[in-house]
Amino acid sequence: MEDGTQHLGHCMVDMKELSANPEGLTAAGVILTPKLPQVEFSLACNDLVASGRDRKPNALVQVAVIDPHKQHLITYACTEIVEANKDPLFLTGVTFPSEHPASPETLVKLTVYDAKDKSQESSSFLGSATFSVGDLLRAKDERLTLSLRSSDGVCTAGTVVVSRLKMGEMEEVDVDHITTDIPSQKCPLVCESASHGCVDREKNPLTGPVFKNPVCKVYRFQTVDSKWMLVREQMEECTLSFSIPKQLLSLYIQEDMSRVQDLRELGELSPHWDNLRKEVMTRYGGIISSYQETLAELDKITGRSFKPSCCKAQKSLEFIPINLHTQRMRVTCPRKTDAFYDIVTVGAPAAHFQGFKCGGLQRLLSRYESEKKSFSTAYQCIYYSPEHTAKAQEVLSTMNLLQPLIASLADQLLQAAQEHSSTGIKEALKNLSDKTEQFVHTLKDELVKSALLALHTAQPGYVSKNQKQTPVQAGQHQGHIHQNQSPVQGLPGHSPAMSVTESTVVCNNVEGSQTTTRGEGGPLPLKHQDSIPHHKEYDEEEWDRVWANVAKCLNCVIAMVDKLQEEDNSKQEPAPEQQLADVITSHNPGDWREQLCPLVTRLKECVMEVVEKAKKAMTFVLLQEAACSIPQGFLLQQRRDVVFSQALAALACGFTMRLYAGMQDKGFMRQLHLVGLVAQFESLLSTYSEEIGMLEDMEVGISDLQRVVFKITEAKTDDLSDLQPLVCGRRDHFTVEVPLPRLVFQTLPEEIKEGKPLRVFPVLFNVGINEQQTIAERFGDISLQERINQKNFEMLEAYYKSLSEKVPLECLPCFQTQTDIKELLETLGQNVVTKKRKNVEILWIAGTICRRLNGIRFTSCKSAKDRTSMSVTLEQCALLRDEHQLSKDFFIRALDCMRSQLTQGDIGQWEDPEAGAVTENKPASRHFYPIALLLVSSHLLVVWLILSLVFLLAKYQ
Repeated sequence: MEDGTQHLGHCMVDMKELSANPEGLTAAGVILTPKLPQVEFSLACNDLVASGRDRKPNALVQVAVIDPHKQHLITYACTEIVEANKDPLFLTGVTFPSEHPASPETLVKLTVYDAKDKSQESSSFLGSATFSVGDLLRAKDERLTLSLRSSDGVCTAGTVVVSRLKMGEMEEVDVDHITTDIPSQKCPLVCESASHGCVDREKNPLTGPVFKNPVCKVYRFQTVDSKWMLVREQMEECTLSFSIPKQLLSLYIQEDMSRVQDLRELGELSPHWDNLRKEVMTRYGGIISSYQETLAELDKITGRSFKPSCCKAQKSLEFIPINLHTQRMRVTCPRKTDAFYDIVTVGAPAAHFQGFKCGGLQRLLSRYESEKKSFSTAYQCIYYSPEHTAKAQEVLSTMNLLQPLIASLADQLLQAAQEHSSTGIKEALKNLSDKTEQFVHTLKDELVKSALLALHTAQPGYVSKNQKQTPVQAGQHQGHIHQNQSPVQGLPGHSPAMSVTESTVVCNNVEGSQTTTRGEGGPLPLKHQDSIPHHKEYDEEEWDRVWANVAKCLNCVIAMVDKLQEEDNSKQEPAPEQQLADVITSHNPGDWREQLCPLVTRLKECVMEVVEKAKKAMTFVLLQEAACSIPQGFLLQQRRDVVFSQALAALACGFTMRLYAGMQDKGFMRQLHLVGLVAQFESLLSTYSEEIGMLEDMEVGISDLQRVVFKITEAKTDDLSDLQPLVCGRRDHFTVEVPLPRLVFQTLPEEIKEGKPLRVFPVLFNVGINEQQTIAERFGDISLQERINQKNFEMLEAYYKSLSEKVPLECLPCFQTQTDIKELLETLGQNVVTKKRKNVEILWIAGTICRRLNGIRFTSCKSAKDRTSMSVTLEQCALLRDEHQLSKDFFIRALDCMRSQLTQGDIGQWEDPEAGAVTENKPASRHFYPIALLLVSSHLLVVWLILSLVFLLAKYQ
């Protein structure tokens, strides 16, 4: 069995989602099959006889279904082991998956074993019994008592009691024994209630497109008032494990191919710069080829929905997150509303294939930035700071977004003029003005001017006024635009619109400024203005004129619209019939368009001219960045792409899960569009050896998620393929669109339906808990962990401050524990700065705050197996204790139940024993509690002592 299933089941198989719609209607495009009565039952045994008369058996029951078509057993469930008890009561129940529907003819075989040790390797057969689901449903009180037959079919090894799960009070009894004379409870059956289905997801039919192959477990635990609660765990795979990385790879390829094309369009460069350009383009070509190969390999994979840890170092899967799963614990208590708790588990986002010999991203990027200046000297490049590079990327992205948008809005303005619609033309003009103003202000930066000059110096035949002046210095001493004066004088919010006469003069000036650079051979298309004649000195003021022309052209358009509307208003005044007829015949609706068309066309041409010049300038800046970073920068970019891909897949999974769960919660939806959600990543990596590199990768990957926003869209159709989340954008900014069926989309708040970007605030807290962390804390350096926790605490605190200012606290969920969030934050802050070894309180408090803030919870370790499962199960039992009054006598037993459901296949696939790994073949560590997380096993303690001795000897030599 693949790794990922260790949280939930023993001998599990994939399961499909059971519908909660008894009529089998079609809701939101997802066909809901008629709901069959879901059967969940508990097990107990009486009078078991062990192989040795002087001992009591350690009993467990394996449950199998007899396939009526193939006539063979399908084993898919197993109870926990109840030690030394001839009358065991099992807390782990059985729930039927949908591919084995519980029809009355379904045959179930129960096999009881005596596990002489917890590895089950020396288990002995005690007996078996078979019954049909119809037998259980027809039985009195829906309870069967079956005799266990030995292998010879003659001897009786005891009895097994099968009871359909019910809710209600039970008498206080010895939990290690079952009494058959407990009065039957006439309470509603849990399994017959549609709202209590194991995979019901609150009647939400939307899990189909994203979540699949649910694996379910059911338990019954006793509360402090001697009642019984039902606890259902449901783990699912997420299709986004593969779909998000594949989409990102396509976007990376598209972006890099566009970058190569931009470099080609820089025009003729001097030999030195041309050689650098060729080398950079070769590097981009290598990345594109590599990503295309990876994408082709991923396209060949079908059916799989997650990457097991045994494949974490496989190159073709390096963009795929490890063991990405969702897990929901649903709690049903007597006379209380059901509660559910979600968590996403995933292996640490890191470049496992590339390795960690030289560290992770955080260290590599820091070293790279410090060395980049020396690279620029060696390659004779212009050094641009990371801020300048980021600004260049921002300008390119904004231009790519706004230029087609402005062109589209300009066409809408002309269409409104064609229709002679005063309201339409006003609205179109307002939108056009807003976007043009944003466009102009984006380019209001000296970086563009200095980069244009630098590009000019890189062309053949460059002539400078001052040969001693470097390109960067020249850019710093150019003529400046007054920074306090907006070039968009006629925009709303600026000075009043100019008169029509003034606008004509301005438009003529714009025309003249554009034709001055076309030469005497007649006007050329604007796109040919990219190269300045080499025999002339560079005109440092040209960019100011070109840039300001956009605002001037817009002013002309605004003035013309005002003129047309004034004329229209004057013509609507009372007039003699003959004069009115003359007006109607002399002014047809097409006049508006005819008068506006030249001005709008000129505006679009000016915008295009600015885009072409600025695009080349910013491309030249990025060329310096790329040339200075050969080959380190390209390798780092590939590593960053890999890590970000894994992190985004996990975030998209968590966001979608949280959205589906909170669709009907008005307070949550209000919080979503007003502030956004916090995404809390809990990491259990040590700060020792290669896991330091993993943590350094993870820190950068989680931080890069700040560049992501979400949008909720209306799906084109209700087909499942159209409900898959989509990614768009570039490396500096990505948008994840989550489509919803039309009927569901219509219930959302207006702000969300209008496409408002929804923000997510990722925070990362790390506390190493394994034996390697013990070595790190004694002999190593944990400053990385301390810095991460301090930085992210400040981010979490800032998020809460913003949330409390914009959203009433009544919108947040209610919990039994009434500790104030401010108090929790203060406690977390104190723990972050406290020097304490393996301070798991940081993780506990951060997780609690996340749930209180309607956030998304993630838990990670190296492979999302051992340490992750220990953390998740401990958190679940703590929630049962704190929120649902789990009896203290059942806490350890509940923990053991959730942790004992590991298949031998899982155990065999664990490549690396992680801290506190509790399996059936490790009885010493079975009773696991927070302190036990920090203990070192005996053989590793010997290793630690040897290392300590070596360290001391080296110190005193």
